[in-house]
Amino acid sequence: MTEPRLPVGSHDLPVSPALDAFMRTSWAEAPLPAGSRVAAHALTPARRARVAARFPGERLVVPAGSPAARPLHADSRFRPHTAYAWLTGLTGEDQAGHVLVLEPDGDARHEAVLYVRPGSPRSSQEFHHDRAHGEFWVGRRPGLAETAALTGIRCEHRAAWDKLLTATQPPTRVLTGVDPSIDAWLGDARRLPALRCAPAGLDSVIDELRLVKDSWEQGQLQRAVDATTAGFEDVVRSLPQAVADPRGERRVEGVFGLRARLEGHGPGFPTVAAAGDHACVLRRTRNDGPLERGRMLLLDAGVATDSLYTADITRTIPLSGTFTPVQRSVYELVLAAQDAGIAALRPGARFHDFHEAAMHVIAEGLHEWGVLAMPAEEALAPGNGFHRRYTLCGSGHMLGMDVHDCARARPGIYPDGVLETGQVLTVGPGLYLRPDDETLPRSLRGTGVRIEDDLVITRDGARLMSSALPRTPDGVEAWMAGLLDS
Repeated sequence: MTEPRLPVGSHDLPVSPALDAFMRTSWAEAPLPAGSRVAAHALTPARRARVAARFPGERLVVPAGSPAARPLHADSRFRPHTAYAWLTGLTGEDQAGHVLVLEPDGDARHEAVLYVRPGSPRSSQEFHHDRAHGEFWVGRRPGLAETAALTGIRCEHRAAWDKLLTATQPPTRVLTGVDPSIDAWLGDARRLPALRCAPAGLDSVIDELRLVKDSWEQGQLQRAVDATTAGFEDVVRSLPQAVADPRGERRVEGVFGLRARLEGHGPGFPTVAAAGDHACVLRRTRNDGPLERGRMLLLDAGVATDSLYTADITRTIPLSGTFTPVQRSVYELVLAAQDAGIAALRPGARFHDFHEAAMHVIAEGLHEWGVLAMPAEEALAPGNGFHRRYTLCGSGHMLGMDVHDCARARPGIYPDGVLETGQVLTVGPGLYLRPDDETLPRSLRGTGVRIEDDLVITRDGARLMSSALPRTPDGVEAWMAGLLDS
């Protein structure tokens, strides 16, 4: 039997039959790598049961996804899709191409089956000559029995997935847009008379079930917040070198990224290290500019744990260590807006309430400065919204395994729903006073400030998870002085 064609590079050296035979022999059993573990192992069966209960009699297909390909056979670092990771507890890069299927098993029950590509056998050329899956190239992967033992889920080879095309098909829901090969399978399967594809909605249900975080998840998020706090401290200590570097923003990004990789999976999202005028660009991730003393640095960053739960914190700090009077004035207005937003958090409050409270403070401040000619109520009116020229976006979002977590929930549940105990979210209003905005006095132009913190909704309000990082201007200056003197 001829072995299937292996994914190799055009510049790979040929393998002679003698070398191939030699490579297949005399190998000891290799242990699983330390990273082969399952997050929330005890919690995943209940999660799968909650999802399956919404779809009695239907097959549910949740792919892990596939890595984004780069030129010349080099893949980007892989992160499993959030729904797959939440339902299986498997978060490693070795999950690429795997699929979780919840098969209906009568009486509204489902059996979980994992279709995985096991470790390459030492008796095959794949072991040493397959760039995508070979152990010499990508490392040891668990076998079927090992994966079943890790997860408690029945495991089948990924190749068995094709058999589902000819099996009697129950109504099937597929999490689409995750794995191109699965989407292609769905396109083929729709042409089979036996298959009835149910309407979409699986992604919405999973995200809505993830909105409230249990105590284990809150603990993971606190770990992410604590590691992020350490990363911000690393950045402040590095500022003397960063200010001297022509691309100091890049140094800031790198310093934080080192902490993120040491403490967890890595940055939970692309770090924004925006100094001076760059802080007026909301999602500027180029991070290639200088850091100038006398200006400020806006750092928006978060560490994701190995379980993929991420923090999201923003601080705006003076690169000289001390705010100028104008910088302090802008900072204090944003801080007052954030305080108003945090005060509006409680179970039963509308999700939008904290943003509206923060924006009322911003609009009043802009009116007092003469930037907005009309009173706050007029500026905030739905037909106007003039304050948004200087704030633009919302003041926060849900937080969890994704930085903008649960974004596929139905709008009536989130964001147009109400807050519940156990939900975790950010509150992070900002002011972005662009250098080219002629509605502003020159003293304010080129000033961008955002203050963003992570909070969990409690029975009577909210708990600030990121309280270890100071928020007041005096606190920021003292915090920086202590780190720079250490």
